[in-house]
Amino acid sequence: MPADSNQLFPGQQAAWSLASLDAGQLERAQQLLRRHCGMVLGAHKRMMAERVLRERIDQTGARGVAAYLDGLESDAGHPEWEHFVNAFMINHTAFFREDYHFPILAEFVRSRPRPVDVWCAAASTGEEAYSIAMTLRSVCPGSFSVWATDIDTEALAQARAAVYPLERVQSIPVDVLRTYFLRGLGVQHGFARVRPELAAYVTFQPFNLASAHWSVHQRFDAIFCRNTMIYFDRALQEKILRRFVHWLKPGGLIFVGHSESYTDLRDCVRLQGKAVYTKAG
Repeated sequence: MPADSNQLFPGQQAAWSLASLDAGQLERAQQLLRRHCGMVLGAHKRMMAERVLRERIDQTGARGVAAYLDGLESDAGHPEWEHFVNAFMINHTAFFREDYHFPILAEFVRSRPRPVDVWCAAASTGEEAYSIAMTLRSVCPGSFSVWATDIDTEALAQARAAVYPLERVQSIPVDVLRTYFLRGLGVQHGFARVRPELAAYVTFQPFNLASAHWSVHQRFDAIFCRNTMIYFDRALQEKILRRFVHWLKPGGLIFVGHSESYTDLRDCVRLQGKAVYTKAG
């Protein structure tokens, strides 16, 4: 954004280099990120932090690292926070990723009261949310909803567009692909779009899992939060998991990533299947 339109970062951009980012400034940037969204950056992410800070300073015209971080810290509600957080998001996802979960979901919802409601709590660019929707449509057509949330607003914009390069959909079985996708023609050649009649079941909204207050307005038969909690410390993981349990319908399931384990939280959840949990007791 232009410097003269940004009251948080006034003045002309000063020349700087990666060498100007000292250990104290890096630690400060990491702490700001952690306080805002819970994300923990390991020491191995120093180059990533340097790249992000360079890009944001270039965009805002801030007078160096300290001035940029001062600006963020002075206004917790400034729009620049959105750009700062988005820049750190990894967004590694795929259609039917960790595919063993989807037959479990399909079998589970067969006997659930209608409508079936699922929360995809780390939706990224939408592949997981639409995979859930395709699974539900095959079992309970017309009687389900998917609430798909993420802190990365740029990823959510891509998810709402529902358009993907053909190489992103190659892993989807051909019959499923033909049922739920439209092949792009003309300027859209090389892309596929989720059919509007499927996309209509999915609602994308920004959501910060680390927020002190959650704006959630319903309970869910299943909650997907896979390969995201690993970026939080253990205390925040437990806090989020307990909140998920609160928003489950009776007998509901929580799906987590294959490398995420909560078997030690026996008072909260019990293992139901491969990386699948339900409320303890």
